[in-house]
Amino acid sequence: MNIGRLLHTVSVLNNGKVLVTGGTNDGNATLNGSELYDLSTGIWTLTGNMNDARSSHAAVVLANGQVLVTGGKNNDGLSLNSSELYDPLTQLWTVTGGMNDVRVAPAISLLKNGKVLVTGGWDGDPIDWTELYDLSTDSWTNTGKMNYARGSHTASVLTNGKVLVVGGHNGVVLNSAELYDPSTET
Repeated sequence: MNIGRLLHTVSVLNNGKVLVTGGTNDGNATLNGSELYDLSTGIWTLTGNMNDARSSHAAVVLANGQVLVTGGKNNDGLSLNSSELYDPLTQLWTVTGGMNDVRVAPAISLLKNGKVLVTGGWDGDPIDWTELYDLSTDSWTNTGKMNYARGSHTASVLTNGKVLVVGGHNGVVLNSAELYDPSTET
């Protein structure tokens, strides 16, 4: 990469390129920059900057090919609820609707119905509530609570459309798992 980073996100775009966003660098500065990796050439190039510098955020490629980035921490260490969209065609970022609550280190999943589920994270304390993003309305709505508050966990969409949320921590490292059902929003 052009810039060393940690606590960043990586998204494989529909065109096969890889988008790396934000994170922190050696000096612990939070970054707003993005880079693209082209597998066919093996070359990294800088692309558009996010509107907000962020680390420990979440990113997901939407059905339309855009990338939704949300949450995380900014350069002042403040937790964010803001969201933005990256358009691979223009290589530009635009601000979109913000989450209802701030979240650091949440998990994010693209559901089969096209909505985006964000689970857990931290707002100073571990979070057990979840939110859904709807691109068609550019809005976030609260949905079912998890059984355990957790951050730094994983969330995977299964073949049946449910989301498996696994591990993470809430002061202790968790070995628990739970399922989110989009049809009942629980």
